[in-house]
Amino acid sequence: MKNYSPDKIKNIAIAGHAGAGKTSLAEALLFKAGATDRLGKTADGNTVCDFDPEEIKRKASLNTALASFEYGDIKVNLLDIPGLFDFEGGLYEGVTAAGTVMIAVSAKSGVQVGTQKAYELALKQGKPSMFVVTKVDDADANFYNVLTDLKTQFGPTVCPVVVPVIKDRKVVSFVNLIEMKAYTYDAKGNAVETEMPTAEVSEKMEYRMDGLVAAFSEAVAETDDDLMEKFFEGEPFTQKELVHGIHKGMNTGVITPVVCCSAATTAGIDMLLKEIELLLPAPVDNKPAFAVDGNDEPVEVAYNEKDPMSAFVFKTVADPFVGKMSYIKVISGVLKANTDYTNTVSGQQEKIGKLYSLCGKKQTEVTEAQAGDIVVAVKIGAVTSDTICEAGLNVKFPEIEFPKPCYKMAVSAKTQGDESKVGTGLQRLTEEDRTLTFGLDEFTKEQILAGLGEQHLDAAVAKLKTKFGADVVLKEPKIAYRETIRKKVKVEGKHKKQSGGHGQYGHVWIEFEPCLSDELVFEEKVFGGAVPKNFFPAVEKGLQESMKKGVLAGCPVTGLKAVLVDGSYHPVDSSEMAFKTAASIAYKEGLKQADPTILEPIGKLVVTAPDENTGDIMGDLNKRRGRVIGMNPAEKKGMTVIEAEVPTREMQSFTMQLRQITRGMGSFSLEHLRYEQLPGNLVSEVILSVGDAE
Repeated sequence: MKNYSPDKIKNIAIAGHAGAGKTSLAEALLFKAGATDRLGKTADGNTVCDFDPEEIKRKASLNTALASFEYGDIKVNLLDIPGLFDFEGGLYEGVTAAGTVMIAVSAKSGVQVGTQKAYELALKQGKPSMFVVTKVDDADANFYNVLTDLKTQFGPTVCPVVVPVIKDRKVVSFVNLIEMKAYTYDAKGNAVETEMPTAEVSEKMEYRMDGLVAAFSEAVAETDDDLMEKFFEGEPFTQKELVHGIHKGMNTGVITPVVCCSAATTAGIDMLLKEIELLLPAPVDNKPAFAVDGNDEPVEVAYNEKDPMSAFVFKTVADPFVGKMSYIKVISGVLKANTDYTNTVSGQQEKIGKLYSLCGKKQTEVTEAQAGDIVVAVKIGAVTSDTICEAGLNVKFPEIEFPKPCYKMAVSAKTQGDESKVGTGLQRLTEEDRTLTFGLDEFTKEQILAGLGEQHLDAAVAKLKTKFGADVVLKEPKIAYRETIRKKVKVEGKHKKQSGGHGQYGHVWIEFEPCLSDELVFEEKVFGGAVPKNFFPAVEKGLQESMKKGVLAGCPVTGLKAVLVDGSYHPVDSSEMAFKTAASIAYKEGLKQADPTILEPIGKLVVTAPDENTGDIMGDLNKRRGRVIGMNPAEKKGMTVIEAEVPTREMQSFTMQLRQITRGMGSFSLEHLRYEQLPGNLVSEVILSVGDAE
């Protein structure tokens, strides 16, 4: 593959709701452009972009895939993004690297949550977007209902460019409003020009076409003063003016084109390829990339191949055979193979060895990549969100802000002795997927794997087994319960043992009472030397060690104050060990008498959800023993932020429940806040569950 300058590259992220036909659309584009010799199908597991064994097995995209191909005199870098919410991290990777976000919308299902999320992220990042209405050949498809829905949801920027002509619920031709020509397609997807539709061809088509042309022309007129003047004078635009107007309108956010096609039959795909070539912005048309310099001052980096080299790592793949693969978007200059660069995030030198252009899993070696291009480097130290620069250029591009993991499970090796293999494999997977975390819970000492949902963790476990040969078991994490006391008591602890020679003798009287400290509060009020001072540390140490286990469920004890008030000693038999033992005896007896209870962790919950779902969410939180603290409007219109305090033990299923209530629009964060007394009706259940777990 030859090198392409920044004005001849198109970086396109194909996003949208799960099942909208994104991978099939990518497959059809590759096939029609001549990059592949057959049209793969997701159901058959033979598509270019879904090549991972787990994707083939699940018949769904789990990772962002790169498929680069040449069309005419341009290079297209397609990024096929997963639509499942559990793999939402791919959306953030793809949109960050893209120059245009192509949002697939099913003509059957219409606008869905995944459509909104993709559009909003593109808008937030200032990326041009377009809608591709897929599956127009489906028996239940309704393109014009979807178009109306798109206009309602996303406003007046929505502009139809290619529309279907429908007769008896079937697509008979496609109209290109730029050319003002109609085309039919044969069984092989080849276009044949036909007559423009009239009312006889399709009911109300003549009236509808007039309206579409008027809306299309008005949208183009908005992009330029001269075009607006021409529009008001009633003069028709030339094809060149229309192309220029849409191209400019996409860049400024004034126009969001809508086209339609069928990936299954490839009808309309040739027109989409032509629009990619003519309408979609190249890197030179995109806004300069934002960065900070060595003094943390903001700078803009233009997509110019003549400037010093800077590039951004937007994705990492852990491949057990090839090694780590880093997906790199070149921002400025020329990235060259076999060249040393500086990682301005880690401060380390990066030796770029071989560079590859990818088409799914097919790798084509390249010697260099110019500004705006996307390539893959192998076996370099850089990780996702790192910046690589030429010596002398010290800039950093912003890190990708991924969704935070919200679904946690405890993970353990299925086979004893595989712990190291599991740890290494999961570390590699968390480098690859920034919405996945793995670490030790400081309270329960369990290894916790966290992600965006059940499917996410299930896929991670499957990858761990296939890629790194480590088999693990997932189970619900333990709840970090605590025990405490509710009244003050005074108890004796006496340890006396004689076994020939020196014996062991330790004797203490200790007052135990509740306090607010998490750690042991130890004091001594011994008079007359009943217990020598040199044994005080032993008493305190004995109590601290004992606090690791309570008397009800064996949970760590908190909120305990112990005052050593009296005791006795033997000049020969007393020792530090004897007083430690005496203190632990007093501890066990004292806690039993001091009205012990179990404390449960309470978390601070912040939920962001659509306004219409707040009632259902608060009802769900009430069932979870939650207390709603407040509600405020979110930054995003139509969304509400709910703040609540909830017991951690009730929150394991909340991720899935919130997704179900909000259809995937809701998000939340949960942080440990404090401990509170467990309701009495749950104490026996907790004692049994903790005992069984141990």
